[in-house]
Amino acid sequence: MSLVIDGFSLQPFVASLASLLVGGRIDRITQPGKRSVILLIRQPGRSHQLHININPQSPLVYLTERQFPNPTLPPLFCMVLRKQIEGGRISSFRQVGLDRILAIDIDFLGAKSEIITKTLLIELIGKQSNIILLQDGIVVDAFRKVGQTSSRVREILPGKPYAAPAAQDKSKLSELTPEDLRARLSAQKEQRLSKGLLSIVLGFGPVSVKEAVRRAGLADTTIGYVSDDMVQRLYDALQSIAADIKNDISGYITLSPAGKVLSVSTYPIAEPVDGELRVFPTVSEMIEYGADAADSYTPPEKEQYRKLLRTELSRAENKHKVLQEEIELAQNAEDFKIRGDILMTYGFSLKDHENSEVTLHNIYSETGETVTIPLDQRLTVKDNIQLLYKKYDKLKRAQNLLMEQLARCEENIRYLSSIETSLAASKDPSDIADIKEELIRAGLLLENRKKHRQEKPSLPYSFHTKSGIEILVGKNNTQNDRLTFHTADASDMWLHTKDIPGSHVIVRLQGAEIDDDTLETAAEIAAYFSKGKDSSSVPVDYVLRRYVKKPSGAKPGFVIFTRQKTLYVTPVWEELSKKLAEELPHIQ
Repeated sequence: MSLVIDGFSLQPFVASLASLLVGGRIDRITQPGKRSVILLIRQPGRSHQLHININPQSPLVYLTERQFPNPTLPPLFCMVLRKQIEGGRISSFRQVGLDRILAIDIDFLGAKSEIITKTLLIELIGKQSNIILLQDGIVVDAFRKVGQTSSRVREILPGKPYAAPAAQDKSKLSELTPEDLRARLSAQKEQRLSKGLLSIVLGFGPVSVKEAVRRAGLADTTIGYVSDDMVQRLYDALQSIAADIKNDISGYITLSPAGKVLSVSTYPIAEPVDGELRVFPTVSEMIEYGADAADSYTPPEKEQYRKLLRTELSRAENKHKVLQEEIELAQNAEDFKIRGDILMTYGFSLKDHENSEVTLHNIYSETGETVTIPLDQRLTVKDNIQLLYKKYDKLKRAQNLLMEQLARCEENIRYLSSIETSLAASKDPSDIADIKEELIRAGLLLENRKKHRQEKPSLPYSFHTKSGIEILVGKNNTQNDRLTFHTADASDMWLHTKDIPGSHVIVRLQGAEIDDDTLETAAEIAAYFSKGKDSSSVPVDYVLRRYVKKPSGAKPGFVIFTRQKTLYVTPVWEELSKKLAEELPHIQ
């Protein structure tokens, strides 16, 4: 569940932020993460930190007292903001209509004592979330620049007039009458009730429309026949939510028993039947708590796959131990041959069925040592000799077979460990879906033949060094193969931890030579996204992508390569984060 507060519910929150921030001076601007910006706003006797995060899954704005690590060299957008708005005073903090768009108007004193106003727009609209700086309606700069190749409808580029997102065909609640509500619901008889309301009421999101259906005492089923009583109850429920939003600026979160965030709101909502409702004195505290809860939440399927992999690894490791013991026993095969040869030499002097063991001189000893040889009294001396030679032959053959089984077992342990490492670093549903497909292909998980929602294709991590060089990191074996053999060019640099499960890492060189700083950074990334991330002096192999091959029929993620060199690095999250222009995820 993403932490999305709908436009209608944002109203009291924006008003509370305005009461704290308007008149404040923007004292410092930092960009601690890939998609986050922090404004330090100083008021008389008090400073506030406004955290803006445009993560597509959970775009957020809230006040925080937490301290964030900052890169030594600020990213370009941060430098632009510092130059353009640092030192300005906030004259207005407002919501644009009922959209999830916030506008911060910032005043400066110009050369001729005239007031110059610039506007920082914060668009909290999913994948299109953005931070845009305007002056007189013209884009000065934007966090995400959008050209015609990305969108034919809405360009966001410096020097271009700002175009707002397309208007929605919805009605403001203040202008909506019961008759309008009935007419628009009647036109959507095949839709679920909450989805029908979602397409009608401006500013209401999924949480609010479901709460309206609940307050109306109706079931969230197909709309079907629309009665006057049903419409009136829905209308009254919508109005009651609007009244609660005006009167309450607390924050409300519902959590599942496993700790998953189910909903967030700025008005009282129903206590969940199976879960927990938490109330926070401020919306900022609620958002910050929800962001932490979303980061720490482990999806049930991820935990299921983790247990499955632990079980399979435990079996493989136990089998490895047994095979090693059997190999050690098989390595004693020569002893049986020596005993057979000794018995063959002295057999003429021994009587059948007489002794359970005999002590004879070792014909291979130069010091005259003796050997005690157990005998099966049920057999003749000749048969005992044949029995010893048969055991020798059997153990000799077993030794070769056991070595082959041991090699396959070690390969399987490496493969399972690579999936386990990938799973530990996976958070997005698409990444976990990739691992599920791999487990199914490997025969470790039964395929669920029920229809399920198709996850969007997962993408590798993408980081940039301070010099602008892109480094790509596979999140799992499926991505590793795709990244190495479909995304990377032959002249790119390929890295992987030596004999340690981990991600494939690609440095996009575009035909250039790699410099030592970039190579070291990429090696640290490869070590960080591996099972050796908590170790020191982790060996990382690196080689041009053209020398990496995939054997026919090999398991996902398995490659062979030549001409590699090895670099030893110690991955430290804090230090590595400072070398990158984007936020490095903190993997557990």
